[in-house]
Amino acid sequence: MALSLVADFELGKDVLPWLRAQRAVSEARGAGSGGADVLENDYESLRVLNIERNGNVIYTYKDDKGNVVFGLYDCQTRQNELLYAFEKDLEVFSCSVNSERTLLAASLIQSTKEGKRNELQPGSKCLTLLVEIHPVNNVKVLKAVDSYIWVQFLYPHVESHPLPENHLLLISEEKYIEKFRVHVAQEDGNRVSSPTPTSDPPRILLFISYSFSFVELPTNKTRIAPIYGGFLSAEKSKSILKCIQFYADESYNLMFEVPLDISLSNSGFKLVNFGCDYHQDREKLSKHLSLCVFTNHTGSLCVCYSPKCAAWEQITYSVFYIHKGHSKTFTTSLKNVDSHMTKGITFLNLDYYVAVYLPGHFFHLLNVQHSDLICHNLFLTGNNEMIDMLPHSPLQSLSGSLVLDCCSGKLYRAMLSQSSLLRLLQNTRLDCEKMATLHCALSCGQGAQFLEGQIIQWISENVSACHSFDLIQEFIIASSYWSVYSEISNVDKLLPHSSVLTWNTEIPGITLVTEDTALPRMKVHSFKGYWEKLNSNLEYVKYAKPHFHYNNSVVRREWQNLISEEKTGKRRSTAYVRNILDNAIKVISNLEARNLEPRLTPLLQEEDSHQRLLMGLMVSELKDHFLRHLQGVEKKKIEQMVLDYISKLLDLICHILEASWRKHKLHSWVLHFNSRGSAAEFAVFHIMTRILEATNSLFLPLPPGFHTLHTILGVHCLPLHNLLHCIDSGVLLLTETAVTRLMKDLDNTEKNEKLKFSIIVRLPPLIGQKICRLWDHPMSSNIISRNHVMRLLQNYKKQPRNSMIDKSSFSLEFLPLNYFIEILTDIESTNQALYPVERHDNVDAEFVEEAALKHTTMLLGL
Repeated sequence: MALSLVADFELGKDVLPWLRAQRAVSEARGAGSGGADVLENDYESLRVLNIERNGNVIYTYKDDKGNVVFGLYDCQTRQNELLYAFEKDLEVFSCSVNSERTLLAASLIQSTKEGKRNELQPGSKCLTLLVEIHPVNNVKVLKAVDSYIWVQFLYPHVESHPLPENHLLLISEEKYIEKFRVHVAQEDGNRVSSPTPTSDPPRILLFISYSFSFVELPTNKTRIAPIYGGFLSAEKSKSILKCIQFYADESYNLMFEVPLDISLSNSGFKLVNFGCDYHQDREKLSKHLSLCVFTNHTGSLCVCYSPKCAAWEQITYSVFYIHKGHSKTFTTSLKNVDSHMTKGITFLNLDYYVAVYLPGHFFHLLNVQHSDLICHNLFLTGNNEMIDMLPHSPLQSLSGSLVLDCCSGKLYRAMLSQSSLLRLLQNTRLDCEKMATLHCALSCGQGAQFLEGQIIQWISENVSACHSFDLIQEFIIASSYWSVYSEISNVDKLLPHSSVLTWNTEIPGITLVTEDTALPRMKVHSFKGYWEKLNSNLEYVKYAKPHFHYNNSVVRREWQNLISEEKTGKRRSTAYVRNILDNAIKVISNLEARNLEPRLTPLLQEEDSHQRLLMGLMVSELKDHFLRHLQGVEKKKIEQMVLDYISKLLDLICHILEASWRKHKLHSWVLHFNSRGSAAEFAVFHIMTRILEATNSLFLPLPPGFHTLHTILGVHCLPLHNLLHCIDSGVLLLTETAVTRLMKDLDNTEKNEKLKFSIIVRLPPLIGQKICRLWDHPMSSNIISRNHVMRLLQNYKKQPRNSMIDKSSFSLEFLPLNYFIEILTDIESTNQALYPVERHDNVDAEFVEEAALKHTTMLLGL
């Protein structure tokens, strides 16, 4: 399954053995009746009540006398602890313990068995108690009412308090909220708790009272001290999301409010992260709306909503991406619907993703960070065998990607399964699923090197598997993004996450409607922690037009200017170019430091000045881009992240090529021209061509040596006309290293002469002059002499003839040639007199004369 649930806690495994041991000790002391049957009865009543903010599990059960017993499982030490026992036949509705485990708050319902009434507070249905469990058993009644009361201690960011006090939140079914501050005083040497309501002005209670249909507590204690709450209120047939920050000094702030298109009228009452509610009618649960509010450390805020379901043939759910300013409403049709189905939709918070799950029917992973394109969401229907691997009972999402199965008492840690995602990537036929699966797998971040190796292996075998997007391009961009994502906040706004900008293809089995929503207006001006990140996301949506994502358009223009200047010999200052090349040296050093194993392919072993210019320019532009938009981040940290990012790009290209090289078992003799290309060489040539296409459209640098190897394989594998077409169209780039090897390795047969001449005439002038001197052939001499004459005559101005020229060297009486040689000799003599140091080559008039005569002889067939 794409989602893996690993059991983190289980009542039968982590609590029941401890209860057996406790029962054995009790029997040995003669304090209990004992018996396995009694223990099994205890287990039937054993259930999880609450998961506290620090991950500790509070559970309860009834002993053989019907007494209610509270226990705590410490998630850190993996130990159980008995908290308290009520010697009354009561039913626990809600409970919470403070971080010091000295106070227990519990809401209990009196038992109706045999007509017994609650002796502690007759006439009330629900009794809310505060118990001082250490050091003195001291019980205080907080509420005795006929409505349900939920209790929750607030866990501050700092565990140790300068003042001995705790804060307790009470939520009533009658839709009002109270906060108690519990003072701890010293009486007769003992600590005694004294709960008093907070001194909030009446207007605060009136503001919250009777206005909400939904209350959500934060699931991560490290974000804000001590707590914030989200309240969805139904006001005049519309819903408003209100987020409130409570402070330890009894004050509060309304952070923002935003209207949402959600119908909450007559929807009942719902709480999230207030423990497990065993009193809801499970038969009616699926007919009620599902509503969750999820946040994560990146500053995202999502409201997930599914309205009441009248019929199961079609189901609709919406996700409001508050931090993005839009909502998405999904509709899917269900097949093979059981008329007695009682399981509703489950929303799970998986950090970068929100999972929407309907047991046996569909599983939908929604990308929270990059929600614009539907292809970044993974939708699996009931036809997929992975669907049935998840529990079919209702699940509750908790902090730290924890998921609670209330029915079985199991606490799972939810993770995206890399192995399952890899299998899905290999087996699925839909491009949208390949895209979504690729991003899901890369976002996991666990065993990244092994995962990338598996994906690269698959890509090297299925390079043409996708038609809607370039698979190599998408992998390089996405993997490089995730490699630096966690280093600095707001990187997701500055670096591209995907190579795909638009996606118009529908996802089979689901329809989507996207609507813009109002952006929240923060009502305070100073932000910390989560609020600062949320505000940053909102500011980005408001003002980032065009988007701040980096692209190589500036690098493309500057690189093309530098290449043009190089051809004309008018390159700008040496210091500027040296700085760019120094950047490239840093990238290559960083790349080599990342990978100490020897490479199979001959990459990074030559200068390749053009690629070094490109990667050096990318370093400069990307660094400037980050410095403009990342305020307050150290320059050294930004520089290192830029080097890591570009090194990762190049490293991925090297690994893709190495995977193909290893698969086809190529060796070093590929670099020579003494044999024709094999099928294996052609396969590697093909994948190199695909890599080149992927990088060219994004204008990304390639590892030095890539073009040389590509050209050598092209000469091996392609017929001459195809080879020349690839050179003329820019698919093959002739490097000095590749052409030098070609001239040295190939002999001067008629076929090879044709190849060499075709290559030489396509070389840039500066490289061509060097290569011609390596080829001992009349054709090469002809080219050298022609270039020499052309250069001499470019700036020739007719001057009075020099009568002092020595004509004794000319033995021919062919007057036109004599006259031409005389002019060239005159120009050379003048140049030597004016510029004695400059000398372009070792060509002189005699060489030109000899070449001209040989060429004429060949043309005349003499």
